[in-house]
Amino acid sequence: MPVQFVTADEAARHVRDGHTVALAANGGGQLEPNALIAAVERRFLAEGTPHGLRLVHALGVGDRGTRGINGFAHEGMTTRVIGGHWTWSPAMMGLAAENKIEAYVLPAGVITHLFRESGARRPGYLTRTGLHTFADPRHQGGRANASAREELVEVLELDGREYLRYKPLHVDVALVRGTEVDELGNIGADAEPAILDALEAAQAARGCGGTVIVQVKRRIAGRLDPRRVLLPAALVDYVVVEPTQTQTYLTEEDPELFSPVPADRVAAEPITDPIRAVVARRAALEVAAGDVLNLGFGMSADVAKVLREQGRLGTVQLAVEQGLYDGEPELGDLFGMSRGPSARVSSATQFDIFAGGIIDVTCLGMAQVDARGNVNVSAFGGKVMGPGGFVDISQNARTAVFCGAFRAKGLRVHLEDGRLVIDSEGEVAKFVPEVEQVTYAGPFAADEGRRALYVTERCVFELTPGGLALTEVAPGIDVERDILAHLDFRPVIGEIRPMPAEVFAPVAVALPA
Repeated sequence: MPVQFVTADEAARHVRDGHTVALAANGGGQLEPNALIAAVERRFLAEGTPHGLRLVHALGVGDRGTRGINGFAHEGMTTRVIGGHWTWSPAMMGLAAENKIEAYVLPAGVITHLFRESGARRPGYLTRTGLHTFADPRHQGGRANASAREELVEVLELDGREYLRYKPLHVDVALVRGTEVDELGNIGADAEPAILDALEAAQAARGCGGTVIVQVKRRIAGRLDPRRVLLPAALVDYVVVEPTQTQTYLTEEDPELFSPVPADRVAAEPITDPIRAVVARRAALEVAAGDVLNLGFGMSADVAKVLREQGRLGTVQLAVEQGLYDGEPELGDLFGMSRGPSARVSSATQFDIFAGGIIDVTCLGMAQVDARGNVNVSAFGGKVMGPGGFVDISQNARTAVFCGAFRAKGLRVHLEDGRLVIDSEGEVAKFVPEVEQVTYAGPFAADEGRRALYVTERCVFELTPGGLALTEVAPGIDVERDILAHLDFRPVIGEIRPMPAEVFAPVAVALPA
């Protein structure tokens, strides 16, 4: 059947009660089919249909407010979500916390690959990614609340090694986005900062006998260069042309987000928070020229600022799960995008490359760390958060550098004469005897010979076969008073070195607004 051009409201009528909907997008409005989401939500609010939807998405989608998958977050409209990252949608997190939906969390790369495998009608996705984490059925098996009871993953042994088999998805509808559509119905993505897993979501729907609906900004005369085609017309059922479509929530169509050479611009703002400055500087010391470097969201992303200030950003190859290489990474709501990237591949391809061991160093966040070196970033305080690509990345990097403050809520420090001075201690412990959920399995990493550091403003721990070892302490910090007194476990203690002096240079002062 030839591609049909319809309005968003007409397209929404192809999303029916009980359908499983695959969505390919990223936070900040990146590749988000916002007009399609709005039309489906509009129909539900007006007619009470479609209801009982099952939503599947790999990356976080939304603005922490009302956009993105928040449009599906109505009681009765959605009854199940399998998501890789949830924090962009507080409304959906709320439904999960109240057990009004079945909430599942899987690693983002696993979901992306499940789209592909399901679309090819293969019997699921076989991988070691997620072993000994919350995704392992011997732990939570990806179930994130009491309403989630189905077994989505199982453990298999092949040739004496353990693997996880993530069971295939059935997808009824894929909602995806591009930039342009040609006369044949081929979809291009010329102005999109990333192509994510749009192709894989469409494959999943088509392989399951479902429907592919694509939102684009413009319709062009003639045919696209075949090298520019994101989705061939054979995969596309309906196209909605939305002239008001923006590249992201913050950009209309910024060429720096897809052009190969970044334009001249002023230097990025310096790091003014001494905690963030110390952590990022120490983490940056683990990065060498020529390394393939991955950076996570939050404090760990500040490593890019340090490398830029030191003139070293151009000496490494940046790689992020959204499928981009190099460029100037965005560190705020457009995290995952780069200005002037050197290459763009799909998220599925990128996660395959990561699984092949390309990452030399990854710098990631840490919400909780325990005595065995396990890290939790995916669930705490009763909230469903999700790891995004954290599991896929940390489990396959040669060195993982986890970045964060030693304690949370109220910690204040300053730097004085090359020393760290604690002005007020944090109220909440981040280093605990046992994490609430395992996102990074320390003992498993140690068994496989992977290296991990845990960098804070006052000390550095390293992963050992015996658990967490205290290896470095900041000048001005007393080991017993400022570190061990705040731990409910005893780390491995051998030779303790001072943290490098250059980490404690003065930081820029924030000027009043």
